[in-house]
Amino acid sequence: MAFELPKLPYSHDALNPHIDTATMEVHHGKHHAAYVAKLNTAVSGSGMEGKSLEELIKNHTNVAAVRNNGGGHWNHSLFWTVMSPSGGGAPNGELSSAINGAFGSFEEFKAAFSIAGATQFGSGWAWLCVSNGGKLEVCSTANQDNPLMPGLGCEGLPILGLDVWEHAYYLKYQNRRPDYINAFFDVVNWTEVSRRFNEAK
Repeated sequence: MAFELPKLPYSHDALNPHIDTATMEVHHGKHHAAYVAKLNTAVSGSGMEGKSLEELIKNHTNVAAVRNNGGGHWNHSLFWTVMSPSGGGAPNGELSSAINGAFGSFEEFKAAFSIAGATQFGSGWAWLCVSNGGKLEVCSTANQDNPLMPGLGCEGLPILGLDVWEHAYYLKYQNRRPDYINAFFDVVNWTEVSRRFNEAK
């Protein structure tokens, strides 16, 4: 069964003014859609048909088209869900306690996550992950790689991801990636991130 572009859980203009309508339309409708189409092409006739997206990106990273487009599909599918027009603020409950335990405070976590995104050279992602021991860690990956892929030195289950490819922010923020990262925290869906954290523990 072919992979499909997921629908956004909100309208294209719902994240204004933090993430603009035009960026959302192009990012979801063009970039993410292209990853899905190219992944389907790469898998078709390859013997990998029927494998889940997670299986592909964990076990077939040696196939460049699967790594790049499978990673792009997985990363973006998470990205849309961890944002919300009613987002922002700070997490509470167990996730808040875990962040305080791992980073010292929510503000220190924000600083670490922001640095990971701002200093990722070229295109890539910043991640908050739950490691195998249950501890929270921040890291970044290049291009469409993610922590599910082996051997990156950034391992664990991602529960929050930020796209720092230029296509994610250039229409509104031009080269001001730190401004985009700051704006991202105004739309983070901490309810969804907490749900993912509780599942990952």
